[in-house]
Parts: sequence; structure tokens; C-alpha cells
Amino acid sequence: MCTTFSYRPGDHYFGRNLDIEYSYNEQVVITPRHRLFHLRNGADFRTTYALIGIATVMEDVPLYYEAANEAGLAVAGLNFPGNAVYSDPKEGMNNITPFELIPWILGQAKTVAEVRSLLANLNLTNIPFSAAIPLAPLHFMFSDKRESLVLEPTAEGLQIYENPYDVMTNNPPFPFHLANMHNYLNLSPKNGANQFSSQYSLRNYGVGMGAIGLPGDASSASRFVRTAFHLTNSHSDTELENVGQVFHILDSVAMLKGCTITDDGKDDLTLYSCCINVDRGIFYYKTYNNSQITAVQLHNADLDGNQLTVFPLQREQAVLYQN
Repeated sequence: MCTTFSYRPGDHYFGRNLDIEYSYNEQVVITPRHRLFHLRNGADFRTTYALIGIATVMEDVPLYYEAANEAGLAVAGLNFPGNAVYSDPKEGMNNITPFELIPWILGQAKTVAEVRSLLANLNLTNIPFSAAIPLAPLHFMFSDKRESLVLEPTAEGLQIYENPYDVMTNNPPFPFHLANMHNYLNLSPKNGANQFSSQYSLRNYGVGMGAIGLPGDASSASRFVRTAFHLTNSHSDTELENVGQVFHILDSVAMLKGCTITDDGKDDLTLYSCCINVDRGIFYYKTYNNSQITAVQLHNADLDGNQLTVFPLQREQAVLYQN
């Protein structure tokens, strides 16, 4: 379970909730320019652009959950169980494993248009990181300053969709979410008029009644609609207002401990929420147990060095005492 979206009140902001029952020692990780990756297809790949995001680092390899690069492109991988299908390597294709996709794309592409070109010859392969670490079933959203694109690996092959809502959640596949939005065409941030019948004197008894019917449950379909509604009707001005607005939207679809139980009896909760100012390279985040916003700045790191720069997540609640 996860939610991601792009918000563009001026600068481009990329928001994401990671909803999961386990932690994998995820950290904020900066990959410098010209970082060498030994791909599972036997080729070496060196990044052109630096990137920042949250990843689990194993054997000095960043396994990114989401990230943005210094050129203005962002991507997130979200859970897609039961629908994600990866393939055997294919001759003549760019055979990339799912855990390599984010640095492979962000390391060389500046825009969604360039992503489209890279996806045209992409084959997402079924090669895991190791025998002990199987591949996660994922689909992906790519966003830049102007547009968003969804990639879903399925049994029928790689499916690529334009994303007019700049929002992605989880199952069902993306075409369902596009069709489902038509069920909510009457929602409005303004109070509604009486369309029930002229026989009755029906009136608004408070503000917000134009949005009656906005789904409030934790399902991916409902989170998609709720995020799209809040995103479409949001406005803010300054950097801190924009960041705050992204986190307010993320909070509106966050998983609360104890309210969503997985089939194996675990709490599905929002392990972290993040907001990336993609234009400025600032990564803001908060965790489930620490609601204070923490920021990491891409351009304050050594982007021409050879090493990953890693920042452990601040997980303990921080409180500002005023007296």
C-alpha cells in the first residue's frame, strides 16, 4: 500500500507515503554523479545525474523506493502484488531488473519524454538482488515539471499510461483508476445545490457538503480519488506552505497503526512520508513515530565524489517545548 503524486504550485514537488508493515533499514541516500552500477545484465552503467531518495543500501548498492535527480525528474515504485510480472532477459532489449530501474532512469533522463524513449526498449527482468532478497512486485510513476507517466509490468508486457491526475496508488491496474474517477464527477470543494427534488427544501447545514461521497477508507481506489481531489483543489505559495500542503495531502491518505491489518495480522502503517522539491533538490520527510519534518539537501553533498551519502531517518518523536 502506498500513495504518490506530483504537485506543481510553482516548483515541482513529488510526494509519497510508504505504507508497509516492515522496515528494511531505509535511509535517505544521495547517489553522486558518475556513480558506477554493475548491472545484472553484465553491463556497467555510470550515472550522469546525481539523485536523492529513500533506499535500503545493500552491498553498497542503493535499492531506491523513490527518488529525484538534479535534472528535474522523479520516480516512485509502488506495490503491485498479483499483477506485476517480470520477464526472462531478451536479446536486443535493455534488460534491467526492477531494483535497478530507478537509478538507471534517473541516472540518464531529464524529462518524462526521455523516459518514454528509454521504456521503448526496456525489458524488466526477473533477476532478484540475491537468493535471500526476492523481487518486490512493483509499478512505477515518473514525473517532471509538466507531466506524469505510469509503467506497469504485466503478463501482457510493459504497459505505459499517460497520467492526467499525477497520482498513483496500488491495485487494481491503472486503467481501473482512470475509469473509477468518473464515479466522482459531482464532487466539489464548494457547497452543493439541491438536485434531489424541488419538492423538498434541502439546504447545506455546513461547509464541505459538496464533497459528500468522497471515499474515506484506506483502499487504493479510495486513496487515489481522495488524493486526486485534494491535489486538484490545493493551492499554496511559499516553499514552506508548499511543503506543508504536500504533507497535509499525504496525511489525508496515511495508514494509522491498528486501522489496517494485513492478512498475516500485521499493522499496515505509513512508515514514512516524503516531499521532494524536485527543482531545488530538497528532500523533506517525516516518519510514523516522528511527525517533525526533516530536510536533506542534495546540493550540499559532494555530488562529484565516489561514495554514497547516507542519512539515517530520524525516527524518534521530536517536540519543541515553548516554556
